[in-house]
Amino acid sequence: MKDAQGDPAYGRTNWRRFAVAVGVPAVVAGGLVVALANGALAASFSVSGTQFKLSADKLVGEGFTQYSKQLPTETVQSTTGQKYVVAAMSGIKTADIHKLCQSVAAGPVVLRIEAGTDPNKPAEAEDLLIGMSELSGDATFGNIDIGQDASRLDADGGKEHGEIGGFGQQATSVTIVGLKQKAYMTSASTFKLTGMSLKIYLGDSSKECFQG
Repeated sequence: MKDAQGDPAYGRTNWRRFAVAVGVPAVVAGGLVVALANGALAASFSVSGTQFKLSADKLVGEGFTQYSKQLPTETVQSTTGQKYVVAAMSGIKTADIHKLCQSVAAGPVVLRIEAGTDPNKPAEAEDLLIGMSELSGDATFGNIDIGQDASRLDADGGKEHGEIGGFGQQATSVTIVGLKQKAYMTSASTFKLTGMSLKIYLGDSSKECFQG
């Protein structure tokens, strides 16, 4: 038995179709991450209306803020009927991220990026901003102020934060052990992915950074 391209079809993956489906985004993502790893450009990327997973053994940061914000999307959200999602925003001036993992699941394809696996060479970020829906881990904050006006936060050095009168909090430092989060977007002025590795998996959701 043969498929439409004349290749034998013994229940295996049709690699021609697979290449068409994921080849272009894989190349683009690969080029972006390599550029980031070499410090060639500032990191700024988002997944419109789709969440991705981030995990780390430990994140150690200086200058931390947290507040809520509406993030615009290109598509109408099925649950709210709105072209935006409400996210918890976390800003960190500088961060060392040990054993970083980022995964994006698109149908049967999982794109997974790892960096900072050497205990002495973590991934590094400056002016890090993450918009998320879920966050877990063991967190320790230094000199934390809870209940500040979100528009007046300044610990992370960012120019804009939440709305006037909105709830916010900030700290001079933050350490999160066993970090797991589902995020809508991540940006940074620089993002150094030491020991970066990018892999694509087909039909194996267990390759995401974490389950759930």
